Amino acid sequence: MFGLDPTLTFLLIACLLAACAFEFINGFHDTANAVATVIYTNSLKPWVAVIWSGIWNSVGVFAGGITVAMGISYLLPVEVLADQNVYHSVALIMSLLLTAIVWNLGTWYFGIPCSSSHTLVGSILGVGLAYSFIAEKSGNYVNWSKAGDIGLSLLVSPLVGFSLSILIMYILRVSVKNKSIFKAPKTNDPPPFWIRMILLLTCTGVSYSHGSNDGQKGVGLVMLILIALVPGYFALNANVNLTKVKTEIAAVDSVLYKTINTSLAKDDSLELAKLITISTKVSTIINSKPFDSLDVKQKFDVRQGVIKLGKEVEKLRKSKTIALSEADKNTLKTSITGVKDITEYSPKWVIFMISISLGLGTMVGWKRIVKTIGEKIGKQHLNYAQGAASELVAASTIGLATAFGLPVSTTQVLSSGIAGSMVASKGVKNLQGGTIKNIAIAWVLTLPVTILLSGILFLLFRAMAG
Repeated sequence: MFGLDPTLTFLLIACLLAACAFEFINGFHDTANAVATVIYTNSLKPWVAVIWSGIWNSVGVFAGGITVAMGISYLLPVEVLADQNVYHSVALIMSLLLTAIVWNLGTWYFGIPCSSSHTLVGSILGVGLAYSFIAEKSGNYVNWSKAGDIGLSLLVSPLVGFSLSILIMYILRVSVKNKSIFKAPKTNDPPPFWIRMILLLTCTGVSYSHGSNDGQKGVGLVMLILIALVPGYFALNANVNLTKVKTEIAAVDSVLYKTINTSLAKDDSLELAKLITISTKVSTIINSKPFDSLDVKQKFDVRQGVIKLGKEVEKLRKSKTIALSEADKNTLKTSITGVKDITEYSPKWVIFMISISLGLGTMVGWKRIVKTIGEKIGKQHLNYAQGAASELVAASTIGLATAFGLPVSTTQVLSSGIAGSMVASKGVKNLQGGTIKNIAIAWVLTLPVTILLSGILFLLFRAMAG
């Protein structure tokens, strides 16, 4: 497979299966986020709810694009993946996969809603930090800029979920005359048809948005595996329209050269010169020989150059000291998007594999977390309005984050949404302190534990690899 010897072929397959296992666990770990409300309001039978959720999770993976996936894969700089010893790359991948799987399984076993996003990000940061201790050259081996963006989204999204849920509950109380939606459902009695349809729509929305966001994390993870273990095939998009990429780089260059020839401060001039150097290097490599004839080092150089070019061009477009015309800004924006086609991609089979893994995982193992979400966050039984409000908030928040290419935690957003709906009904006293405490502890511990565990495993596995 991909020209690898039998041992590396086995390790590649093992890593891909482990990535599928992570996404499968992610599925049944997060199923409760979509189905808890429809189950606890008797809107759908449990087996119908989980199958329905699984289908829409799978659809979401295909329809969600790859922006979030690329955010995950960019957490590690190219230098960490470009190790000449492929067994070191195997050590990197297996350490972060095992960490993510162990933490997700552990929190699921104890019925604690926990963020798969936090888990995966912590695992990736752990191997990046561990690598910095043993790297031959000093440098920054974690993409802290991207990590900061992701960390901010993970921090803010639960607060958004909590606040919006309170706001929606208030709006419902003021505007809805039929107060039956604020009552807990009677045993085994389905809700009125219109309420049932609203809850079905919100369940579908959460399932779809979960697939479009969390599914992309699995896609990003698989791309990390493929880039690390078989870079000759996956470091760059072999199916890209190379003529179009060359044209787009030339368009970027024309703006850069025109700008550097204007009156600029010394620092700005130096930054532009660096940017032109990066662009020239990428252009030189891809023009030097047929695309499929580039060696692994050249492909990594192109990948690293395109990633840097994308970040620096975005800074240039937003610069307060370098004056660009609107036409030049638009040219840079359009052209750099075309250039990124060479690195921002995922094969269809990867998306299909993750889609199936997440969808199947959604259909099993859901009871533990469902019970926590439905019964243990608030002191009262979840009513129709609370279910609809929390899921509407979760679906819209996650969908917005996906549009901006930011991974968020479905678990955190929905749990905080339910907590907000409970507070809106009877105040803070309506929350179960023990459950909130456990969720908070898991939220606080996830990053440090996964960073430490993945870092230790990476150093151990790397030492074993020689």
